[in-house]
Amino acid sequence: MTLEALARAIGARLVGDASAEVHRVAALDEAGSGEITYCKGRRFRNQLVNTAATAVILAEADLEHCPASALVVDDPYAAYARAARILHPPRPVHPGIHPSAVIDPSAQVADSAEIGPRVVIGPEAHIGDHSIVAAGCVLEEGASIGEGTRLGPNVTIGACCHVGHNCIIHGGVVIGADGFGFAPDQGRWEKIPQIGAVRIGNDCEIGANTCIDRGALHDTVIGNGVKIDNLVQIGHNVTIGDHTIIVACAMIGGSTRIGSHCAVAGGVGLAGHLEIADGTQITGMSMVAHDLPAGRYSSAIEVQDSRTWRKNHARLHRLDETIRKLRQEIAELQKKLDEE
Repeated sequence: MTLEALARAIGARLVGDASAEVHRVAALDEAGSGEITYCKGRRFRNQLVNTAATAVILAEADLEHCPASALVVDDPYAAYARAARILHPPRPVHPGIHPSAVIDPSAQVADSAEIGPRVVIGPEAHIGDHSIVAAGCVLEEGASIGEGTRLGPNVTIGACCHVGHNCIIHGGVVIGADGFGFAPDQGRWEKIPQIGAVRIGNDCEIGANTCIDRGALHDTVIGNGVKIDNLVQIGHNVTIGDHTIIVACAMIGGSTRIGSHCAVAGGVGLAGHLEIADGTQITGMSMVAHDLPAGRYSSAIEVQDSRTWRKNHARLHRLDETIRKLRQEIAELQKKLDEE
């Protein structure tokens, strides 16, 4: 692809050889002839000045340091993402049904869909146009996926659960397993049937081995454009607003409502029945036990050298006693001042 065509496609200003061609993206310090890379800012300028790439996507402030042709944009990272998708498109769909697939006669499978080996598609399930269902996937009764959606290997879509258009569901994802619902009853646990489903919007991506539980009564709902990393647990009746991003190993308790355009970092735990406002950001390993208005929140302790951590940990255990003593001393001092 010529730089002229690529610049036009990503909305960049081209500085350099318009007829030069690039075929793939590469890292700034490894790119060579026929490759395009990007520079995120001044901290990478030492790599930029030495790059052997044919072209670099960068901001105006870094242009003077670039030895190659440049595609100048306001946001190099976003422009790089667009360029990478153009140069590395997903593989085409190969319509057809593998002979080992098991498909109920009442299921509706689009002629343009690709159904891989050992797929099981249950009664009344629906597979949209130009979709891919990879090896070992299971779609239970009444499950559906929309047009252009791609299921990786061994994905399970539970009964009556729906995945929208143009989604990417990576291997091992389970959508629509029972929510964790049990009622205490005289020293034992009574299972509560989970009769809701899961509804996932359009243009979502869900990482490998993530689990999204079906609702107890209402559906669990994932909005449009939501991006979920690997190994995330989403409890029953959770609602996640449009274009929110959730990073690996986050745990979201049942009936929590997360707004739109939020960012939940890796390892975050959210208790159940919370309200998280639109645009909220929660940093890694934080524990959230109450509602959050819009803002940026942290609760995890950053790493320290072991000796310092042990000292602080010991002091933390004595904190309550220290505060009581300090209050007592303040009261005694105040009493003396009052007597004077």
